[in-house]
Amino acid sequence: MTRSDASGGIRSLGRLRRAPVRRRVRDAIAEELLGTPRSLAVVCGFAAFMLAVGIGYYAPTAGEVPVPLWPLYADSAVAVGLGGIALLTLVPTVRRGERVTDAPTSRGLAYLQTVAFVWLVQFGLWPLVSLNLAFSQYVAAPDAWIYYWGVLGTHLLFVGLALLFPAFGRTTRGALALALALAVVNVALDYAVGYHPPLLYEPGPLLAAATLAIGVGSVWLASRSFRRLGEDQ
Repeated sequence: MTRSDASGGIRSLGRLRRAPVRRRVRDAIAEELLGTPRSLAVVCGFAAFMLAVGIGYYAPTAGEVPVPLWPLYADSAVAVGLGGIALLTLVPTVRRGERVTDAPTSRGLAYLQTVAFVWLVQFGLWPLVSLNLAFSQYVAAPDAWIYYWGVLGTHLLFVGLALLFPAFGRTTRGALALALALAVVNVALDYAVGYHPPLLYEPGPLLAAATLAIGVGSVWLASRSFRRLGEDQ
């Protein structure tokens, strides 16, 4: 690589500091991954697989939780389920051969897309904290390649999936407020009431505070990433 090539690469990375450039890159990636029936089907298939895995993870302990609270208890499964529904709303647009970024918007879709984004980011990042607070226990477990590396890897894909949503989605103040309220209620349910996801240890205030911080940060990221409903640019 020549010095001019290296300086050109640095300048290209520098352009990513500009919001319009980042938006164009994100939109191009979303179009590549979601813009054809085949690619959209693959991503939806991944979401369906992860939903099945999540249901299997929470099902053995769901009987200990009141049924109305299941959507908050099975948080990561619900996150990927909401993400899958948001993706399915793109099917008519893609089948018509239109661009993903031109998908129809509405207030209802804005609520769905915002909450799905926040929960995918929140519970995609959550294992980075929850598993590493008991790192030695998880890596020493017989199935550590699944319960540590597998969980971390797949949940980080949640975040990657969520980051595509602002390419076609919108948000509103009400949607952001709802997402924040759900994040707070989820933390209260998990760590004040005790209906937290199955772990190899009993969580304490540190995990509760970290979970709340991740949730608030996810809402902030949604506010920064999505255009408001009704905005054309």
